[in-house]
Amino acid sequence: MSDLLTYAYAVVRNGEGLREAAASLRGVADSPVSLVTDADDDQLGLVVSHVPGQDFQEDALKQHLEDLEWLEAVARAHHGIIEALVERTTVLPLRLATVYLDDNRAREVLEAGRTMFAQRLARLSEHVEWGVKIYVEPSTALAAPAVPPADLTPGRAYLRDRRQQQSVRDTVYQAAQKAAERVETAGRKYASDRVRHRVQQGVLADAADTVGENVVNDAYLVSLKRCDDFLADVAHAADGLDGVRVEATGPWAPYSFAMPLDESGGAAAAEGAPP
Repeated sequence: MSDLLTYAYAVVRNGEGLREAAASLRGVADSPVSLVTDADDDQLGLVVSHVPGQDFQEDALKQHLEDLEWLEAVARAHHGIIEALVERTTVLPLRLATVYLDDNRAREVLEAGRTMFAQRLARLSEHVEWGVKIYVEPSTALAAPAVPPADLTPGRAYLRDRRQQQSVRDTVYQAAQKAAERVETAGRKYASDRVRHRVQQGVLADAADTVGENVVNDAYLVSLKRCDDFLADVAHAADGLDGVRVEATGPWAPYSFAMPLDESGGAAAAEGAPP
């Protein structure tokens, strides 16, 4: 078996100059990037590079995926290739660490999924992904507590303040629901599709360095021609709603709307499992 495996970044719609453009890029493990094409349909391509088997075989990969520093380096390289490709063609991004035994196996996967890949690329053509997150910040909506009556004991004053705080929190969460409905309305008007992601909690929320609790984390697939209208509506989704913040990020390559090549993951693909 070769010491190198084929790492796949994306399925793309091939076009003039794309092979040369891909060859100018450096991917995961600083490896040169190339284009594997379907022998019977050169309009489709699989963007790949070669990575050390010692890092991407199944057992090694499982260990590496727990190493946040290693994982971040791979994710940055992977994302960099996707972003470079988006500037030139329609891209169907693949899951991080999708690997195959060699280029021939990668080509077999491309050829076997020819119809499906062509359909998905057609769907993603001239579209981008926008992320929309909604945060609640009850502290910004808390009213100053009233001065307690002279005959109110400290214990009763504390309980009263707690009830007031809970009332404000309930009101803010109801406001967040209203903001979410406004965003969803914009999505129905201007987006082709939506994916709901898990809200950011724990380590992910801390890493995001944001203020407030994330209660909505959605992705929208939007035509390039409708982005301005979509963003304008999203920008006003929190109008008049105290303690609620709506954040739009993008445009991104359509990661949330891309189907992985296989159901068992990149590591399984490295073992030669069928897609």
